[in-house]
Amino acid sequence: MKENYCLQAALVCLGVLCHSQAFSTERRSHLRPSFHGHHEKGKEGQVLQRSKRGWVWNQFFVIEEYTGPDPVLVGRLHSDIDSGDGNIKYILSGEGAGTIFVIDDKSGNIHATKTLDREERAQYTLMAQAVDRDTNRPLEPPSEFIVKVQDINDNPPEFLHETYHANVPERSNVGTSVIQVTASDADDPTYGNSAKLVYSILEGQPYFSVEAQTGIIRTALPNMDREAKEEYHVVIQAKDMGGHMGGLSGTTKVTITLTDVNDNPPKFPQSVYQMSVSEAAVPGEEVGRVKAKDPDIGENGLVAYNIVDGDGMELFEITTDYDTQEGVVKLKKPVDFETKRAYSLKVEAANVHIDPKFISNGPFKDTVTIKIAVEDADEPPMFLAPSYIHEVQENAAAGTVVGRVHAKDPDAANSPIRYSIDRHTDLDRFFTINPEDGFIKTTKPLDREETAWLNISVFAAEIHNRHQEAKVPVSIRVLDVNDNAPKFAAPYEGFICESDQNKPLSNQPIVTISADDKDDTANGPRFIFSLPPEIIHNPNFTVIDNRDNTAGVYARHGGFSRQKQDLYLLPIVISDGGIPPMSSTNTLTIRVCGCDVNGALLSCNAEAYILHAGLSTGALIAILACIVILLVIVVLFVTLRRQKKEPLIVFEEEDVRENIITYDDEGGGEEDTEAFDIATLQNPDGINGFIPRKDIKPEYQYMPRPGLRPAPNSVDVDDFINTRIQEADNDPTAPPYDSIQIYGYEGRGSVAGSLSSLESATTDSDLDYDYLQNWGPRFKKLADLYGSKDTFDDDS
Repeated sequence: MKENYCLQAALVCLGVLCHSQAFSTERRSHLRPSFHGHHEKGKEGQVLQRSKRGWVWNQFFVIEEYTGPDPVLVGRLHSDIDSGDGNIKYILSGEGAGTIFVIDDKSGNIHATKTLDREERAQYTLMAQAVDRDTNRPLEPPSEFIVKVQDINDNPPEFLHETYHANVPERSNVGTSVIQVTASDADDPTYGNSAKLVYSILEGQPYFSVEAQTGIIRTALPNMDREAKEEYHVVIQAKDMGGHMGGLSGTTKVTITLTDVNDNPPKFPQSVYQMSVSEAAVPGEEVGRVKAKDPDIGENGLVAYNIVDGDGMELFEITTDYDTQEGVVKLKKPVDFETKRAYSLKVEAANVHIDPKFISNGPFKDTVTIKIAVEDADEPPMFLAPSYIHEVQENAAAGTVVGRVHAKDPDAANSPIRYSIDRHTDLDRFFTINPEDGFIKTTKPLDREETAWLNISVFAAEIHNRHQEAKVPVSIRVLDVNDNAPKFAAPYEGFICESDQNKPLSNQPIVTISADDKDDTANGPRFIFSLPPEIIHNPNFTVIDNRDNTAGVYARHGGFSRQKQDLYLLPIVISDGGIPPMSSTNTLTIRVCGCDVNGALLSCNAEAYILHAGLSTGALIAILACIVILLVIVVLFVTLRRQKKEPLIVFEEEDVRENIITYDDEGGGEEDTEAFDIATLQNPDGINGFIPRKDIKPEYQYMPRPGLRPAPNSVDVDDFINTRIQEADNDPTAPPYDSIQIYGYEGRGSVAGSLSSLESATTDSDLDYDYLQNWGPRFKKLADLYGSKDTFDDDS
């Protein structure tokens, strides 16, 4: 603390000294600064006043950061007209007047009341004036002066960033610039050494150094290897006062990373790799992977792989997986265990990008040997040809040999082969194959005109492993045999004009005909047209072969007449060029027609030409007559039916809607099982369903109306009858009259017993008929006859 006070006192003295030296004669003023003002007296008591001299002044100085107990005396203002009697008043105005700077209005002393910071404000501009204390009348013009804050070293250096990050390539030369760090000092750079900075390195030796004046960091060691150490931490210090003792300092951290260069070649970790591949593998399948290690990163570590030598160069290939930097060995062509069981490859790994500065470190590549063993696999049979083409003549007998397919087992076991035809390709089963030797035979004659080529597929499978099978296409060509005679190419028909006997014949043919043959061209054209031998001298027509597979039919004479003959049928023989040739006789229809003078057709035989495919007039009349007769019969039948139904409608008074049927069989009494039974009326077999009527045929199925349920066996008889009547009334299939239905089954007996009096007791008193009261109104009369007796007896 004492050292600080001493330092501040020394600075105050220095400021006063500078203040006393700042006066000059550049400006004349009556108001002047002064530290000591006095008057001089003459020898005889006469007061001698000093002549007016102008003091040149424009600034005061005050030390910043002063922390003494008393206000700092900045300076003193004094006017020459001030006689010391207190009539002059000094006034201070301007920046900081009254707050930072105060003035004694009598003495003119100026003091700083607050601690000043030059970094906040370096100077203040003030205005001083002397006025009459009583009247405030200015005695002198105002004067402007400046108070400067004197700097002290109170601010340490500060870097622009707390931390810095920089990169420098590995293997850089000594002195390579890495980065420049910059610090600033808030102190006054124009005054003393408070802001004069010096840089030094605190951490990071011996790898890096820093320039003391500029702050540039440079490499200090050669051949720094990123693969050995990639990142360095450096601490830089900036110190003011020119780096001398007592100066303030600041530090920053710099992280320096070595960037990669391609200074390392790729290297395989081993000299030989062992791999294997199955002979069943398909081209493109991966066999294995190799990897050459390169400690470089990025594009400097990219490696490309190539096969440079070996007996498997044609069967294998290698590609680079740039994601994993591995060489992928793949199968290029199929391998055969039975042919060769091992292959050798020489693979090279080389850097993609090479830095010429480090070419002396090379070569930047490495080689390795890959040995690939071929593994045996159970392979399917192999046909000797990829496809087969066989021929067979049409119409050949069943069992004719078409050809043979042959396959073998490529495995060393040489398993026997069995052959079969894919029936999806031979749905009509035209062929069969011997499962042992592969001979294909026909099962039926073939027709080339239906199918000229037949394509089937044949399977070959190992006997011991049916899953190992192969498939081959077999195309069978059906050879043509001359088995089709030529025929007319179209249904030809000729026309000739009836003419005079003496009219000359035209040199145009009546019709030009051609032929068609289903056989192949070798057994078809050329066609020969002629008349049959028996009519070769036909008196009416002749055939002339045009020798181009066509022929013209000409008339031998004129004078054809429709009245004499209107239709001629001319047989023509057509022969083909096959071996042996085949021929057929075709009939040409020639009609005699009426023509005009120019030879244009007018009409021919109408019925023969127009209606040859329709019905004649007589046939149409006969059909209409039959239809009329049928209509008359239907009308008579309907009339007779109406006459038969009239009695049901006319005699309405006799329509009682009932049928009475008389039976001659009285029955055997209560024990007669062939008599009637009310249970049969209930139809126990059809209680749960509808039983159609048997005396009519309903037009549609009758469904019981909702709410009408079949009565159970033990019900009131009256309710049962009412239910059946209601069902009959609502039955749409019932006739419009009542009918009685006969039942041959009486029932199982009655709970009431028999009502017959034949086997009754001798006295009525033994019977009790009170239950008849519960049978409903239909049995009321019986209840009155048999039940009233007890009531009467009781009354009597």
